[in-house]
Amino acid sequence: MLTCQKDLFELGNEHTYLNAAYMSPQLKTVTVAGTQMLERKKQPWSVTSDDFFTHPRTLRKLFSRLIGGADHDRIALIPSASYGLANAAQNTPLERGQEILMVEEQFPSNYYIWDRRAQEEGATIRMIGPTDSARRAQSWNEALLSAIGEKTQVVTMGHVHWADGTLFDLQAIRKKLDRVGGYLIIDGTQSVGALPFDVSQIQPDALVVAGYKWLMGPYATGLAYYGPRFDEGEPIEENWINRKGSEHFGGLVQYQSEYQPGAARYSVGEKSNFMLVPMLTAALQQILAWSPEQIQAYCRDIARPALDTLQNMGCYLEPDAERAHHLYGIRLPDQIDGDKLQAALQEKKVWVSRRGTALRISPHVYNTSKDFNRLLSCFEMAQTTRIHKLP
Repeated sequence: MLTCQKDLFELGNEHTYLNAAYMSPQLKTVTVAGTQMLERKKQPWSVTSDDFFTHPRTLRKLFSRLIGGADHDRIALIPSASYGLANAAQNTPLERGQEILMVEEQFPSNYYIWDRRAQEEGATIRMIGPTDSARRAQSWNEALLSAIGEKTQVVTMGHVHWADGTLFDLQAIRKKLDRVGGYLIIDGTQSVGALPFDVSQIQPDALVVAGYKWLMGPYATGLAYYGPRFDEGEPIEENWINRKGSEHFGGLVQYQSEYQPGAARYSVGEKSNFMLVPMLTAALQQILAWSPEQIQAYCRDIARPALDTLQNMGCYLEPDAERAHHLYGIRLPDQIDGDKLQAALQEKKVWVSRRGTALRISPHVYNTSKDFNRLLSCFEMAQTTRIHKLP
Protein backbone atom coordinates (compact mmCIF):
# COMPACT_ATOMS: atom_id res chain seq x y z
CA MET A 1 0.00 0.00 0.00
CA LEU A 2 1.19 3.49 -0.82
CA THR A 3 2.09 6.03 1.82
CA CYS A 4 2.28 9.78 1.23
CA GLN A 5 4.80 10.58 -1.52
CA LYS A 6 5.05 14.31 -0.90
CA ASP A 7 8.80 14.14 -0.34
CA LEU A 8 9.21 13.34 -4.06
CA PHE A 9 7.85 16.82 -4.91
CA GLU A 10 8.62 20.41 -3.92
CA LEU A 11 5.22 21.46 -2.63
CA GLY A 12 5.80 22.81 0.89
CA ASN A 13 3.11 23.02 3.56
CA GLU A 14 1.61 26.47 2.95
CA HIS A 15 -0.58 25.34 0.06
CA THR A 16 -3.07 22.47 -0.15
CA TYR A 17 -3.02 21.31 -3.76
CA LEU A 18 -6.10 19.27 -4.68
CA ASN A 19 -6.02 20.27 -8.33
CA ALA A 20 -4.00 17.73 -10.32
CA ALA A 21 -6.72 17.70 -12.98
CA TYR A 22 -5.65 21.26 -13.79
CA MET A 23 -1.93 20.48 -13.91
CA SER A 24 0.24 18.06 -11.97
CA PRO A 25 3.08 19.32 -9.81
CA GLN A 26 6.49 18.26 -11.02
CA LEU A 27 8.40 15.36 -9.54
CA LYS A 28 11.97 16.13 -8.49
CA THR A 29 13.20 13.35 -10.79
CA VAL A 30 11.41 14.98 -13.72
CA THR A 31 13.12 18.30 -13.02
CA VAL A 32 16.50 16.56 -12.87
CA ALA A 33 15.90 14.76 -16.18
CA GLY A 34 14.99 18.01 -17.93
CA THR A 35 17.88 19.96 -16.42
CA GLN A 36 20.41 17.33 -17.42
CA MET A 37 19.28 17.37 -21.02
CA LEU A 38 19.10 21.16 -21.09
CA GLU A 39 22.72 21.26 -19.98
CA ARG A 40 23.71 18.65 -22.53
CA LYS A 41 22.62 20.76 -25.47
CA LYS A 42 25.34 23.25 -24.58
CA GLN A 43 27.61 20.72 -26.28
CA PRO A 44 25.58 19.55 -29.28
CA TRP A 45 28.21 17.05 -30.38
CA SER A 46 27.18 14.99 -27.33
CA VAL A 47 23.73 14.45 -28.87
CA THR A 48 24.17 11.53 -31.26
CA SER A 49 21.98 10.25 -34.06
CA ASP A 50 20.97 7.35 -31.80
CA ASP A 51 19.46 9.82 -29.30
CA PHE A 52 16.81 10.69 -31.88
CA PHE A 53 15.37 7.18 -31.55
CA THR A 54 16.34 5.54 -28.26
CA HIS A 55 14.57 7.92 -25.86
CA PRO A 56 11.26 7.95 -27.79
CA ARG A 57 11.38 4.15 -28.02
CA THR A 58 11.85 3.84 -24.25
CA LEU A 59 8.95 6.22 -23.66
CA ARG A 60 6.65 4.28 -26.00
CA LYS A 61 7.46 1.04 -24.18
CA LEU A 62 6.70 2.58 -20.79
CA PHE A 63 3.35 3.89 -22.02
CA SER A 64 2.47 0.52 -23.52
CA ARG A 65 3.00 -1.04 -20.07
CA LEU A 66 0.83 1.62 -18.47
CA ILE A 67 -2.12 0.84 -20.75
CA GLY A 68 -2.05 -2.91 -20.38
CA GLY A 69 0.85 -4.07 -22.51
CA ALA A 70 -0.14 -2.80 -25.94
CA ASP A 71 2.37 -3.24 -28.75
CA HIS A 72 4.71 -0.26 -28.37
CA ASP A 73 4.74 0.15 -32.15
CA ARG A 74 1.14 1.31 -31.78
CA ILE A 75 2.23 4.27 -29.66
CA ALA A 76 2.86 7.74 -31.10
CA LEU A 77 4.41 10.79 -29.45
CA ILE A 78 2.19 13.86 -29.65
CA PRO A 79 2.45 17.46 -28.38
CA SER A 80 -1.17 17.73 -27.23
CA ALA A 81 -4.46 15.88 -27.00
CA SER A 82 -5.87 17.95 -29.86
CA TYR A 83 -3.02 16.79 -32.11
CA GLY A 84 -3.67 13.14 -31.35
CA LEU A 85 -7.42 13.55 -31.79
CA ALA A 86 -6.92 15.31 -35.12
CA ASN A 87 -4.99 12.29 -36.43
CA ALA A 88 -7.83 10.02 -35.35
CA ALA A 89 -10.57 12.26 -36.75
CA GLN A 90 -8.84 12.73 -40.11
CA ASN A 91 -8.56 8.96 -40.57
CA THR A 92 -12.01 7.92 -39.40
CA PRO A 93 -14.29 7.33 -42.40
CA LEU A 94 -17.42 9.45 -42.15
CA GLU A 95 -20.40 9.79 -44.47
CA ARG A 96 -23.43 12.02 -44.81
CA GLY A 97 -26.15 11.06 -42.35
CA GLN A 98 -23.85 9.26 -39.93
CA GLU A 99 -23.63 10.31 -36.28
CA ILE A 100 -20.82 11.22 -33.92
CA LEU A 101 -21.78 10.70 -30.28
CA MET A 102 -20.07 12.54 -27.46
CA VAL A 103 -20.89 13.28 -23.85
CA GLU A 104 -22.51 16.52 -22.81
CA GLU A 105 -20.02 19.26 -21.89
CA GLN A 106 -17.22 17.45 -23.71
CA PHE A 107 -13.82 19.08 -23.34
CA PRO A 108 -13.40 21.51 -26.28
CA SER A 109 -10.32 19.82 -27.77
CA ASN A 110 -12.41 16.71 -28.37
CA TYR A 111 -15.26 18.71 -29.89
CA TYR A 112 -13.87 21.16 -32.43
CA ILE A 113 -12.10 18.65 -34.67
CA TRP A 114 -15.20 16.43 -34.86
CA ASP A 115 -17.41 19.43 -35.46
CA ARG A 116 -15.27 20.32 -38.48
CA ARG A 117 -15.34 16.75 -39.78
CA ALA A 118 -19.11 16.60 -39.35
CA GLN A 119 -19.57 19.81 -41.32
CA GLU A 120 -17.23 18.62 -44.07
CA GLU A 121 -18.96 15.26 -44.52
CA GLY A 122 -22.57 16.12 -43.68
CA ALA A 123 -22.57 14.07 -40.48
CA THR A 124 -24.29 14.97 -37.21
CA ILE A 125 -22.97 15.41 -33.68
CA ARG A 126 -25.21 14.22 -30.84
CA MET A 127 -24.48 15.28 -27.28
CA ILE A 128 -25.58 12.73 -24.68
CA GLY A 129 -26.17 13.71 -21.06
CA PRO A 130 -27.56 12.13 -17.90
CA THR A 131 -31.33 11.75 -17.75
CA ASP A 132 -31.79 11.45 -13.98
CA SER A 133 -30.02 13.75 -11.51
CA ALA A 134 -30.69 11.31 -8.66
CA ARG A 135 -28.82 8.53 -10.48
CA ARG A 136 -26.60 10.68 -12.62
CA ALA A 137 -23.79 8.31 -13.62
CA GLN A 138 -26.00 5.27 -14.12
CA SER A 139 -28.50 7.16 -16.25
CA TRP A 140 -25.69 8.74 -18.27
CA ASN A 141 -24.21 5.37 -19.17
CA GLU A 142 -27.67 4.03 -20.01
CA ALA A 143 -28.33 7.03 -22.26
CA LEU A 144 -25.03 6.52 -24.11
CA LEU A 145 -25.74 2.85 -24.75
CA SER A 146 -29.27 3.62 -25.86
CA ALA A 147 -28.06 6.31 -28.29
CA ILE A 148 -25.74 3.94 -30.20
CA GLY A 149 -27.54 2.77 -33.33
CA GLU A 150 -27.14 2.02 -37.01
CA LYS A 151 -26.19 5.62 -37.77
CA THR A 152 -23.45 5.72 -35.13
CA GLN A 153 -20.00 5.89 -36.72
CA VAL A 154 -18.03 7.36 -33.81
CA VAL A 155 -18.24 7.60 -30.04
CA THR A 156 -15.57 10.00 -28.80
CA MET A 157 -15.30 10.68 -25.06
CA GLY A 158 -13.21 10.33 -21.92
CA HIS A 159 -12.95 7.41 -19.53
CA VAL A 160 -14.16 9.83 -16.88
CA HIS A 161 -15.87 13.15 -17.39
CA TRP A 162 -13.26 15.88 -17.12
CA ALA A 163 -15.48 18.14 -15.00
CA ASP A 164 -16.78 15.77 -12.33
CA GLY A 165 -15.12 12.38 -12.68
CA THR A 166 -18.24 10.47 -13.77
CA LEU A 167 -17.02 6.98 -14.69
CA PHE A 168 -18.13 5.65 -18.08
CA ASP A 169 -18.52 1.97 -18.91
CA LEU A 170 -16.22 1.84 -21.92
CA GLN A 171 -16.33 -1.93 -22.25
CA ALA A 172 -20.13 -1.89 -22.60
CA ILE A 173 -19.88 0.96 -25.10
CA ARG A 174 -17.25 -0.92 -27.12
CA LYS A 175 -19.46 -4.02 -27.19
CA LYS A 176 -22.45 -2.03 -28.45
CA LEU A 177 -20.31 -0.26 -31.06
CA ASP A 178 -19.05 -3.58 -32.40
CA ARG A 179 -22.60 -4.41 -33.46
CA VAL A 180 -22.74 -1.39 -35.76
CA GLY A 181 -19.06 -1.18 -36.75
CA GLY A 182 -18.48 2.13 -34.99
CA TYR A 183 -15.20 3.68 -33.83
CA LEU A 184 -14.34 4.29 -30.16
CA ILE A 185 -11.99 7.26 -29.67
CA ILE A 186 -10.94 7.94 -26.07
CA ASP A 187 -9.43 11.10 -24.62
CA GLY A 188 -7.63 9.64 -21.61
CA THR A 189 -6.09 12.92 -20.48
CA GLN A 190 -8.04 13.00 -17.20
CA SER A 191 -7.66 9.33 -16.35
CA VAL A 192 -4.65 7.47 -17.77
CA GLY A 193 -1.87 7.46 -15.21
CA ALA A 194 -4.17 7.56 -12.19
CA LEU A 195 -6.97 5.17 -13.24
CA PRO A 196 -6.30 1.69 -14.64
CA PHE A 197 -6.80 1.43 -18.40
CA ASP A 198 -6.29 -1.77 -20.39
CA VAL A 199 -6.46 -1.53 -24.18
CA SER A 200 -6.91 -5.30 -24.47
CA GLN A 201 -10.14 -5.09 -22.46
CA ILE A 202 -11.55 -1.77 -23.71
CA GLN A 203 -10.23 -2.09 -27.27
CA PRO A 204 -10.36 1.58 -28.27
CA ASP A 205 -9.58 2.47 -31.86
CA ALA A 206 -7.55 5.36 -30.50
CA LEU A 207 -6.50 6.51 -27.03
CA VAL A 208 -5.06 10.02 -26.72
CA VAL A 209 -3.44 11.37 -23.54
CA ALA A 210 -1.91 14.78 -22.84
CA GLY A 211 1.21 14.48 -20.70
CA TYR A 212 1.02 17.32 -18.18
CA LYS A 213 -1.84 16.09 -16.00
CA TRP A 214 -2.03 12.49 -14.73
CA LEU A 215 1.05 11.37 -16.67
CA MET A 216 2.87 13.97 -14.52
CA GLY A 217 5.08 15.12 -17.36
CA PRO A 218 5.86 18.55 -18.83
CA TYR A 219 3.52 20.68 -20.90
CA ALA A 220 3.49 20.15 -24.69
CA THR A 221 3.94 16.39 -24.38
CA GLY A 222 1.57 13.46 -24.81
CA LEU A 223 1.14 9.91 -26.04
CA ALA A 224 -1.43 8.17 -28.20
CA TYR A 225 -2.36 4.60 -29.02
CA TYR A 226 -3.76 3.85 -32.49
CA GLY A 227 -5.39 0.51 -33.21
CA PRO A 228 -5.35 -1.60 -36.39
CA ARG A 229 -8.03 0.46 -38.13
CA PHE A 230 -5.54 3.32 -38.38
CA ASP A 231 -2.63 1.28 -39.73
CA GLU A 232 -2.82 2.74 -43.23
CA GLY A 233 -3.91 6.24 -42.30
CA GLU A 234 -2.61 9.60 -43.43
CA PRO A 235 -0.97 11.69 -40.67
CA ILE A 236 -1.84 15.35 -40.26
CA GLU A 237 1.80 16.28 -40.92
CA GLU A 238 4.70 14.78 -42.84
CA ASN A 239 8.16 14.70 -41.29
CA TRP A 240 11.43 12.97 -42.03
CA ILE A 241 11.78 10.96 -38.85
CA ASN A 242 8.55 9.04 -39.33
CA ARG A 243 9.62 7.61 -42.69
CA LYS A 244 11.15 4.19 -43.21
CA GLY A 245 14.94 4.17 -42.84
CA SER A 246 15.16 7.56 -41.13
CA GLU A 247 17.72 6.10 -38.68
CA HIS A 248 20.29 6.30 -41.48
CA PHE A 249 21.09 9.99 -41.64
CA GLY A 250 23.32 9.58 -44.67
CA GLY A 251 20.41 8.40 -46.79
CA LEU A 252 17.71 10.89 -45.82
CA VAL A 253 17.46 12.36 -49.29
CA GLN A 254 16.63 8.93 -50.65
CA TYR A 255 12.98 9.82 -50.19
CA GLN A 256 10.70 7.07 -48.92
CA SER A 257 7.00 6.56 -49.55
CA GLU A 258 6.75 4.12 -46.63
CA TYR A 259 6.40 5.10 -42.98
CA GLN A 260 8.01 3.62 -39.89
CA PRO A 261 6.00 0.60 -38.65
CA GLY A 262 2.79 0.86 -36.68
CA ALA A 263 1.62 4.20 -35.35
CA ALA A 264 4.95 5.97 -35.84
CA ARG A 265 3.45 7.85 -38.80
CA TYR A 266 1.26 9.79 -36.34
CA SER A 267 4.10 11.10 -34.14
CA VAL A 268 4.77 14.82 -34.15
CA GLY A 269 7.78 16.21 -35.96
CA GLU A 270 10.76 16.63 -33.63
CA LYS A 271 9.30 13.84 -31.49
CA SER A 272 12.82 13.25 -30.13
CA ASN A 273 12.62 16.46 -28.06
CA PHE A 274 15.80 16.00 -26.06
CA MET A 275 14.50 17.74 -22.94
CA LEU A 276 10.78 16.91 -22.77
CA VAL A 277 10.98 13.22 -23.71
CA PRO A 278 13.37 12.31 -20.84
CA MET A 279 11.14 14.29 -18.46
CA LEU A 280 8.00 12.42 -19.45
CA THR A 281 9.98 9.17 -19.31
CA ALA A 282 11.00 9.85 -15.70
CA ALA A 283 7.38 10.62 -14.83
CA LEU A 284 6.05 7.37 -16.33
CA GLN A 285 8.71 5.35 -14.55
CA GLN A 286 7.46 6.72 -11.25
CA ILE A 287 3.79 6.16 -12.11
CA LEU A 288 4.49 2.54 -12.99
CA ALA A 289 6.32 2.13 -9.67
CA TRP A 290 3.23 3.41 -7.84
CA SER A 291 0.66 1.82 -10.22
CA PRO A 292 -2.72 3.40 -11.06
CA GLU A 293 -4.47 0.79 -8.88
CA GLN A 294 -2.57 1.91 -5.81
CA ILE A 295 -3.07 5.58 -6.68
CA GLN A 296 -6.83 5.01 -6.76
CA ALA A 297 -6.79 3.18 -3.44
CA TYR A 298 -4.65 5.85 -1.78
CA CYS A 299 -6.82 8.73 -3.00
CA ARG A 300 -9.97 6.88 -1.88
CA ASP A 301 -8.69 6.22 1.63
CA ILE A 302 -7.37 9.69 2.45
CA ALA A 303 -10.59 11.36 1.27
CA ARG A 304 -13.26 9.06 2.70
CA PRO A 305 -13.84 10.62 6.18
CA ALA A 306 -14.06 14.18 4.84
CA LEU A 307 -16.30 13.20 1.93
CA ASP A 308 -18.64 11.35 4.29
CA THR A 309 -18.95 14.53 6.34
CA LEU A 310 -19.58 16.66 3.25
CA GLN A 311 -22.39 14.35 2.19
CA ASN A 312 -23.88 14.63 5.67
CA MET A 313 -23.78 18.39 5.17
CA GLY A 314 -25.96 17.96 2.07
CA CYS A 315 -23.31 17.98 -0.66
CA TYR A 316 -23.93 15.69 -3.63
CA LEU A 317 -21.26 13.23 -4.68
CA GLU A 318 -21.58 10.25 -7.01
CA PRO A 319 -21.39 6.81 -5.35
CA ASP A 320 -17.91 5.28 -5.18
CA ALA A 321 -18.59 2.72 -7.91
CA GLU A 322 -19.75 5.38 -10.37
CA ARG A 323 -16.88 7.85 -10.17
CA ALA A 324 -13.12 7.97 -10.05
CA HIS A 325 -11.23 8.54 -6.79
CA HIS A 326 -8.59 10.83 -8.28
CA LEU A 327 -11.12 13.29 -9.74
CA TYR A 328 -14.70 14.03 -8.73
CA GLY A 329 -17.21 16.82 -8.51
CA ILE A 330 -18.94 18.06 -5.39
CA ARG A 331 -22.27 19.82 -5.92
CA LEU A 332 -23.29 22.27 -3.26
CA PRO A 333 -26.56 22.28 -1.30
CA ASP A 334 -28.47 25.51 -0.68
CA GLN A 335 -27.00 25.89 2.80
CA ILE A 336 -23.46 26.26 1.42
CA ASP A 337 -22.77 29.78 0.15
CA GLY A 338 -20.66 29.47 -3.00
CA ASP A 339 -19.10 32.92 -2.65
CA LYS A 340 -18.16 32.29 0.98
CA LEU A 341 -16.71 28.94 0.02
CA GLN A 342 -14.57 30.51 -2.68
CA ALA A 343 -13.31 33.13 -0.20
CA ALA A 344 -12.50 30.45 2.37
CA LEU A 345 -10.59 28.39 -0.17
CA GLN A 346 -8.53 31.42 -1.14
CA GLU A 347 -7.89 32.35 2.48
CA LYS A 348 -6.67 28.87 3.40
CA LYS A 349 -4.81 28.42 0.08
CA VAL A 350 -6.72 25.30 -0.88
CA TRP A 351 -6.44 24.76 -4.63
CA VAL A 352 -9.40 23.18 -6.44
CA SER A 353 -11.30 24.03 -9.66
CA ARG A 354 -14.83 25.06 -10.50
CA ARG A 355 -15.98 23.13 -13.58
CA GLY A 356 -19.57 23.39 -14.77
CA THR A 357 -21.93 22.92 -11.83
CA ALA A 358 -19.37 21.08 -9.71
CA LEU A 359 -16.45 21.93 -7.49
CA ARG A 360 -13.78 19.62 -8.92
CA ILE A 361 -11.48 17.91 -6.43
CA SER A 362 -8.45 16.04 -7.79
CA PRO A 363 -6.00 14.65 -5.21
CA HIS A 364 -2.87 12.56 -5.69
CA VAL A 365 -0.28 10.68 -3.68
CA TYR A 366 1.28 13.88 -2.28
CA ASN A 367 -1.96 14.65 -0.41
CA THR A 368 -3.05 13.36 3.02
CA SER A 369 -6.22 13.28 5.09
CA LYS A 370 -5.04 16.55 6.66
CA ASP A 371 -5.48 18.23 3.27
CA PHE A 372 -9.08 17.03 3.18
CA ASN A 373 -9.67 18.29 6.72
CA ARG A 374 -8.48 21.68 5.50
CA LEU A 375 -10.90 21.46 2.56
CA LEU A 376 -13.69 20.48 4.95
CA SER A 377 -13.01 23.48 7.16
CA CYS A 378 -13.64 25.74 4.14
CA PHE A 379 -17.06 24.19 3.64
CA GLU A 380 -17.84 24.67 7.33
CA MET A 381 -16.93 28.35 7.05
CA ALA A 382 -19.36 28.68 4.11
CA GLN A 383 -22.42 27.19 5.82
CA THR A 384 -25.37 29.54 6.04
CA THR A 385 -27.35 27.12 8.19
CA ARG A 386 -25.68 24.84 10.69
CA ILE A 387 -26.48 21.23 9.97
CA HIS A 388 -26.29 18.52 12.58
CA LYS A 389 -23.44 16.24 11.56
CA LEU A 390 -24.04 12.53 11.84
CA PRO A 391 -21.41 10.63 13.81
